[in-house]
Amino acid sequence: MRSICVFCGSSDAVHPDYLSAARTMGRILAERGMQLIYGGGKTGLMGAVADGVLDAGGNVIGVIIPSMNTKSLAHDGLTRMDVTPDMHARKARMHELADGYIALPGGFGTFDELFETITWAQTGAHEKPVGLLNVRNYYAPLLAAIDHAVKEGFIFKEHRDALFCESDPRQLLDAMAAYEHPREAVKRWMREE
Repeated sequence: MRSICVFCGSSDAVHPDYLSAARTMGRILAERGMQLIYGGGKTGLMGAVADGVLDAGGNVIGVIIPSMNTKSLAHDGLTRMDVTPDMHARKARMHELADGYIALPGGFGTFDELFETITWAQTGAHEKPVGLLNVRNYYAPLLAAIDHAVKEGFIFKEHRDALFCESDPRQLLDAMAAYEHPREAVKRWMREE
């Protein structure tokens, strides 16, 4: 993996542990020579992860829409900023640039990006690893809901197992590096067999 797309929250009104974890994630990406692809913001975890990469000498590509490309929201110190016409094009551009995806804690936007990415993997649209950085056990309720969906037959176990979750960024990246896409589950889900 040479580039990682990070989905995360832009709110500054969060526990400092979240901001610290985002900055650490960014630093570790840079130390491993991985480029950050993200939403281009300078606030909240978005700004922290970008600053972590930049402070460690790494490269960051932001992908933003015109209405968010403002002095108060957009990060002005990135390696490159791509401006797309709308949110659909923004997500498509981030997907195009990334070799893997990590969701840090966030809100509706993060959940939307995460679930679209998982759905694309489930349908075979990509074969890239997807992970959660589980800071302060943030994703425990979401994982419980996903596990319930597996139990009830709505999600294949192989697709659930392909969603990596760790509280340590290094362990998460190591797990993602060993990823093998569940092609047989994709075929079964798409009724190709």
